[in-house]
Amino acid sequence: MKAPNDEEYFALPSHTRIVDGEPTKNPRYLERNINIEETRESYLGEIGVRLFRKIKSTDPVVQVVNAVLPGRRNNPADKASGIRPLAVYNPIHYQETPELFMDFICSLTGKSPSTTGAGSEGALTKGPFNMLTPTTDLNNALLSHILTGYDAFSTAAGYVGGENKVDHDISLLIPEIWSRLTPEDRDPKKLIEHGALEKIEDFEHDGKTILASRLGYRITKIFSLRCLNRLFDEPTAVFNEKMLKPELQGLEDYVDGINNIVEAQEKVALRYFEDGSINSAIPPLKILLNIMAYGSYEGKQINDLELRKYFDRDYVLSSDWYKERLSIKQQKDINFYSSQIKYLEDFIAKPSNKILVDDMKIEDRLTRVKALYSESKSENYLNSLIGTIGADPLCRK
Repeated sequence: MKAPNDEEYFALPSHTRIVDGEPTKNPRYLERNINIEETRESYLGEIGVRLFRKIKSTDPVVQVVNAVLPGRRNNPADKASGIRPLAVYNPIHYQETPELFMDFICSLTGKSPSTTGAGSEGALTKGPFNMLTPTTDLNNALLSHILTGYDAFSTAAGYVGGENKVDHDISLLIPEIWSRLTPEDRDPKKLIEHGALEKIEDFEHDGKTILASRLGYRITKIFSLRCLNRLFDEPTAVFNEKMLKPELQGLEDYVDGINNIVEAQEKVALRYFEDGSINSAIPPLKILLNIMAYGSYEGKQINDLELRKYFDRDYVLSSDWYKERLSIKQQKDINFYSSQIKYLEDFIAKPSNKILVDDMKIEDRLTRVKALYSESKSENYLNSLIGTIGADPLCRK
């Protein structure tokens, strides 16, 4: 029996949640599901692709992924709340695979208006919702990134430096910019060559080395001139000097922000050593976790070419550990088809299933599965797996 003073809750999708007596500041609760609800924009987008690629109305439109554009939330220091600065990135950064995945592994986020703090979070830190160790997800994600060869450009949300509040303005602008760039202007090697991206180097401050190189590369005024002129009449005026170089807004906060990142990466990486899952990490991931936790791997720093070659696609394809993943995948497929053959044969053998066997053409299905089984055992099948992530051996504790 409910007591008279017990609270009652009522969910209404057209209104925001009430938190502490006020509507929540998190607008995501009211977003439409664009995958279900057809809109004028989505219709025009699909028709535009069909016309450009000359795709028949009866054929599906396959949307090709050719850019990895993650966003990152930044925040200025809030000493009263004990929140350290995390606004060291300029509007757009490019990171090579090692630096990028150190960020991804840590999943460090700044404080947002809808949260009470900042710290390491994200899908890879939600242990209670994942029965596998994080190394399995990370092995697959890192290997996939290396094999596909995509370049990742991250954009700042919230703040650029401690003074410039940008909310999601830059993140919303990026698709408009990227859709107008030529392939050359999306190529980080070309951008670096033209001076549109500058590498951030480590530096000394108060007698300590600040690992600013973890931030990768950042855009310059040349990038604005080359790439923002598709949208703006005065492209170099969009991002001022202090936005392009956040350290000019306060060197102490800039230094503390970088240290905040490095310390968070160390804290997260040490967990993989504590639980023993480091032993299940593929070699490139093992290198990153050692760098994050201890600053080096086998006496080498992350800028050592001997370490960076482990993140090269051709090197990975020729490695023994990668070939082992393909063999594991092949054996899993062999076992799967074998079990399916037994299941179908057992089904056919039961007299009570005779009508179903005829109606469902089980004999034909069995023939197809046997063909797949034979194919999966061949050398050609193993070779066909080259370029895929294969199968992870999984962590056994």
